[in-house]
Amino acid sequence: MNVQPTSPLHGQQRLTLTGLRFDANLGILDSEKTAPQPIRVDAELNLGPQPLAPQDDDIFHVLDYRKVRKIIIDECTAHHVNLLESLIGQVAGRLMQLPGVLGVRVKIAKLEIFDDCEVAIQVETGQW
Repeated sequence: MNVQPTSPLHGQQRLTLTGLRFDANLGILDSEKTAPQPIRVDAELNLGPQPLAPQDDDIFHVLDYRKVRKIIIDECTAHHVNLLESLIGQVAGRLMQLPGVLGVRVKIAKLEIFDDCEVAIQVETGQW
């Protein structure tokens, strides 16, 4: 069945995780290669037209945000990555593989690389 986004019983749905903080092995500096550093990840997943309410109140009929959170943490902590650009590409690619995901926006910030600012990379892929 083709669902129209303008249907009164449907709407555009996006799942967001904002401000997810944890330590990751990331960077090219000697200090970054020997110890993890804090990062912040924001992610937005475009799920497209969805019913205003799921078919029932069962977690198995929606995208479980716990799974999205775990994928982000697992991808960022699996092994040392030199470049933020490489890491964000891995995360975005993995999230795009989730069932029903049409588009992904991810932002990863290194929180302590400089004393006076954060450094971040953002990527957008898929349909928006």
